[in-house]
Amino acid sequence: MDLLEIAKKNSQKNAPLYIKLLSLFSVVRGYNIVLIVIAQYLASIFIFSPEKELRHVLLDINLYFIVLSTICVIASGYIINNFYDFEADKINRPIKATIDSIVTQKTKLQLYFVLNFLGVLIAFLVSWRAALFFSVYIFLIWFYSHKLKKYPLTGFFSGAILAILPFFAVFVYYKNFSEIIFTHAAFLFFILLIRELIKELEGIKGDFIHNYQTIAVKYGEHFTKILITILVFLTLNPIYFLLKYPEIGGMKYYFYISGVVLFLFVLFLWFNKSKNNYTLLHFVLKLMLLAGVFSLALIDYSVIINKILLK
Repeated sequence: MDLLEIAKKNSQKNAPLYIKLLSLFSVVRGYNIVLIVIAQYLASIFIFSPEKELRHVLLDINLYFIVLSTICVIASGYIINNFYDFEADKINRPIKATIDSIVTQKTKLQLYFVLNFLGVLIAFLVSWRAALFFSVYIFLIWFYSHKLKKYPLTGFFSGAILAILPFFAVFVYYKNFSEIIFTHAAFLFFILLIRELIKELEGIKGDFIHNYQTIAVKYGEHFTKILITILVFLTLNPIYFLLKYPEIGGMKYYFYISGVVLFLFVLFLWFNKSKNNYTLLHFVLKLMLLAGVFSLALIDYSVIINKILLK
C-alpha cells in the first residue's frame, strides 16, 4: 500500500507516526532541503573557498550553523507556503495535497514558529548580522506566501530571489566577490525565473479559481510562453561567459549540455500540447538544478586533488 492510499484511509488523528513523519517530510519538501544543503557545502568547497583544505571547510562551525539555520528557515518557509496554498494545491497537486493533509494546519503553524525561532537562535551563534539576515529572510518568505505570490511581477521575481538567498548567506560569509561567482548566480537566477513561470503554467487552474493574479492567469499562456522563451535566450549569456573561464574545469560539459537542453526545452514548450507538458518541463528544470549542484565538484580538477588527495 502506498502513502497516498494510507493517507486516504487514515484521519489526521489516527495515522501512524511514521506516516505523519512522511507527510511532514512532504510538507517541508525535505528532498529540496537536502539538495540545498549539499549545494551550500559544494559551493563553499569549490567556489567560495577553493584555497582552503577540505577538513577546514567541513569542520567550520560557523558554516555549520549557517547551514543549520538555512534548514530551519527554509523548512518553515515551505510550511507557511503550504499553509496558505493548501486549498489551491487540492486542485493543482491533489495527490501531494492529500498526503500533506495528514499534518494538521494547526501543527503546521506550531512547527513554523518553532523552526523560525531555532533558525534565528542558531544564526545568533554566528553573529548578530547572520541573525538579522535570517530574520529578514523569514519575513520575506512569509510576505511572499501571504501576499506577493498572488500578484504577477512581484510573485514571479520574489519567488526566484527567495530561492537564491540561502547561497547569498554563504557568499557573504566567505566574502568572495569574484566575477565568476556573480556569473554563476546570474545563470541560476534565470533558471529559477523560468521555473517560476513554468510553475505558474502548471498551477494555472487552481490559481485562477483562488484569484491568484499570476502572470499566467492575468496575461495568458501564450504571453507566458513568450516570456519563458526570452528568459531562455537570456540564460545563454551567462553560459557563454562561464565557458570562457578556465576555472570552471569539467563543469563546462554541464553548461554545454544545459545549452542544448534549454533549446529543446523551448521547442517542447511550443510544440507539445499535452496536459502533462508543464509538469514534464518542470521536472526537466529540477534535473538541471540537481545536475548543476553535483557538477560543482567538477569545477576545477586541481581543487579536487588538493582538497581530497593531498594533505
